[in-house]
This record gives sequence, C-alpha cells and structure tokens, in this order.
Amino acid sequence: MCRSIKRLRVMTGAASAEEIQAAALQYVRKVSGFRAPSRANQPAFDRAVAEIAASTATLLAALPPATTPAPPPRRRAPSPTA
Repeated sequence: MCRSIKRLRVMTGAASAEEIQAAALQYVRKVSGFRAPSRANQPAFDRAVAEIAASTATLLAALPPATTPAPPPRRRAPSPTA
C-alpha cells in the first residue's frame, strides 16, 4: 500500500481537496490496520481522517511551491592506482 501513495506537493499545481482526503484515508487505513472499520469504530476512524486531511491541507498551504528537483549528485571517477 505504501508504494502507491501519491505525492501531493508537485510542480503542476496544488492538490485538490479530494486528493488530500484520499491520502488521509489511505494513511488512516494503513495505521489502523482496517480497510473498513466496524460500526463501533467508524466515528473515530472518520474523525482521524478529517483531522489528518485538515493537517495535510494546512501543511501544503504553508510550504513554498515545489521547484524543479535537483539533479542527482555526480560521483567522482575512481582515482587510478599506480
């Protein structure tokens, strides 16, 4: 599941509310171990998703826009041995 997490801070624009909500849901599912919680756990599950979505939106709004990623560092050529 972690490999499919979508990066929300990208150069092409801001993440939509739906993307933030989906990421929060995916996070809560992963942390809780529940794909679908029982009725007894549903309110806590929904509250956690809402809080994480709100925190994520706040974080993304506070960060500067994404920029072009830095090129990978160059490796030095090995020195010839004498």
